Amino acid sequence: MSSERVRKAFAALFWVALPFTLVMALLPHPPTLPGEASDKVLHVLAFSTLSLLASAGFSGRRRLRALLGLVVLGGAIELLQAIPSLHRDAEWLDWFADCAAVLVTFAAYQAAVSAWKYWRR
Repeated sequence: MSSERVRKAFAALFWVALPFTLVMALLPHPPTLPGEASDKVLHVLAFSTLSLLASAGFSGRRRLRALLGLVVLGGAIELLQAIPSLHRDAEWLDWFADCAAVLVTFAAYQAAVSAWKYWRR
């Protein structure tokens, strides 16, 4: 499989995971995961996954726009969770967890790609 096809596959997975994340974040009573993971852990898992898919699926400016878009999405989710009829708790620390997950994942991806290119020489 060519690298372009792999990149497109990751981009497609990103576009599938994005609305899924939004729906799960806004459901009044989302399903629970085994082990009762904390809210912050769920935020980090969701935004790390989205960041990894975006990193692998996009390049150049599109990757940077995805990074900024995920940061904005995290803030928008917290604003929407403040709507009383959703019965969700909006916490700015959740947005901080989202931002941290995005930044750490993008940085780790860039470091891994750089190391891969270095060792392939």
